Formats: sequence, structure tokens, C-alpha cells
Amino acid sequence: MKKVQTKPAVIRCAIYTRKSTEEGLEQEFNTLDAQREGGEAFIKSQQHEGWVCAPDRYDDGGFTGGNMERPALKRLMADIEAGKVNVVVVYKVDRLSRSLLDFARMIEVFDKKKVAFVSVTQQFNTATSMGRLVLNVLLSFAQFEREMISERTRDKIAAARRKGKWVGGMPLLGFDVENSKLVPNPAEVEMVREIFGLYAEQQAMTKVARQLNERGWRTKTWTTKKGRTIGGLPFTKGRLWQLLTNPAYIGKVKYKDEVHPGEHKGIVDEGLFLKVQTALTRGKQDGGACSRNRHGALLRGILRCSCCDAPMHHVYTKKGPKQYRYYVCAKAQRDGWDTRLARSRDSSSSN
Repeated sequence: MKKVQTKPAVIRCAIYTRKSTEEGLEQEFNTLDAQREGGEAFIKSQQHEGWVCAPDRYDDGGFTGGNMERPALKRLMADIEAGKVNVVVVYKVDRLSRSLLDFARMIEVFDKKKVAFVSVTQQFNTATSMGRLVLNVLLSFAQFEREMISERTRDKIAAARRKGKWVGGMPLLGFDVENSKLVPNPAEVEMVREIFGLYAEQQAMTKVARQLNERGWRTKTWTTKKGRTIGGLPFTKGRLWQLLTNPAYIGKVKYKDEVHPGEHKGIVDEGLFLKVQTALTRGKQDGGACSRNRHGALLRGILRCSCCDAPMHHVYTKKGPKQYRYYVCAKAQRDGWDTRLARSRDSSSSN
């Protein structure tokens, strides 16, 4: 009797690829293509078992494996939840995740949806306890490697800052970045000097911020390597504070609580800068998180403005031995009372 060969069920395989940086991704055949090619070859070798490569690509170029905030990974997990994937194929385990916790969460979803996981270059069977042990060991090393990379990066940034070097990020108003160094932007230099002069003269953050906005002045505008334009925002008390307290304007670089001479030249007179710091310190009302509610404002963080839904801040006045509490709109306090309808609310309490 002739044996009837049954056609194996189709097993849909999704190949996931990842690279931490965008370096080299513009090439016609990059590392993501190489990872996918390895996955396709492995799936082809399992063709007799019914394995079929899914046409959708799950490529995360320029994303770290330290978290799950990756668009292609999210799409893959959504397809797994929808029952569209039977096997997840990666070139190496650390391509899927470098976090033991994240990987455990993903494996939980895989188990729930009966999805198998295959690493092309690291053979193990997650269906056995020994296979899971091997997988956990590999992931522990991947997480260790990621943490070591983070430590090395932090140490490098610290060493560079202590030498007064610009270590990247969005440049400051008054400077441009050329060859990884801060260079003065002549037009913005005059703006910065005038901002310091205005505050030294008026010593009122809200008033100065409003004047800057009335002039149409904005924070630094910057275009990233990805072509995204950021900055160019109106001045607020917070943004003005950041500008006025940055020692880069007197040619220094700050790293945590340390201040070091910078490679760049200052664009603000040091005497004017110190005068502004003295005024800012004198006018500082907030002593930090521990003392923000030192007056015992019971409704702090609860009340919101009925006009603009901004938080209501606690203020008080004294008349003799009595203290009268009020709650005022934070936006009105920041932008000026003439810009808001709400005035203040008496808490009807005194002590």
C-alpha cells in the first residue's frame, strides 16, 4: 500500500533585526540585510517542516536593545497577539533584547500565543529547562554588556567635560557647533548679552521673559541629523533660568556640580554673569523638593485654574500675627496677570 504523504502545516516565521546605531544603514546592503539574510537561510533549511518566511520586515535601525520602545518590535508583538506569527527568528539573542526583564516579558507573550523563538547563531530549545537556563545566561551577558557600554559612555562624557569639551546635544543660544566645538554665532551673541543685561537691570524673570517674547525672540533653533527641527520656543521663566545660569556663557563647562574651564570662549562678561547669579540667588524662593511645601499648603497639587486648567500655586501674606493663604494660577503668575481672566482664590484659612 502506497504511503500518503501529508503536507506539513504552514508555519509563519517573522525575522526581527536590530542595530543600535544608524551608522552604515544608508548602505545598499547593511547589517540589517545581513541579519535578515541569515534568518531567511535558516527558515529555508526548515522548509520541510513547513516553515515559511513572512514577507513583512521587522527592522529597527538605530534603536537600543535596552528597552522595548522600538517601532518594528511593537509591530511584531502586535502581529503575535493577532496570531499572525508562529516563529520569531533573530540572528542573535541580543538583537531582540539586551534586558533580561524585557526578554522575560516577551517570552511570556510567546508562550501564551504558542510562538517559538529561534536564534540562528545560538542554538537552544526554550521548551526545556536547560534551554531556558542557557537563554537566561546569554541574556545576562547581553545585559551586562549593555551596562558596561553605558558605564564607558558616562565615563567618556565625564572625562570630556572635565577637559572642557563640548560633548554634544542641542547647542546653546549664542553658539553654533563646528567640528564638535562651540563657536559664537555673532547675531545670537548680541541677543544673549542683551538678555543678561535686561535681567541684571530688572531682576524679574516674568517681566524679562515677556519682553523677549514681545520682541519675537525665541530659544535656540536646531536641526538634528535626522532633519528634525527643534527649539525656537517662546521664553518662559524656566527656559530663561536655564540660559541665565549656564556657565558656558563665560567659557566654562559644567559637569554635575563641577565647573571646569571650557575649550570655547565666553560671550558674556564674567562680572555681569556673577551679578545675574547673585540676583537669581537672592530672588530664589524655591529651596528644592523637600521645602516646596514647607508652608503646609493643604490644597497644593489639588486645585486647578477654572479658566485654563493650570495648577494653582500657594502664596500667602502676613498682617500682624495672622497669615492669609491664597492659591493663584501658575500660568498667570508665569505669564502675567493681564494675560489671564482668573485672579486668585482665597483659601479662607488663616493661622
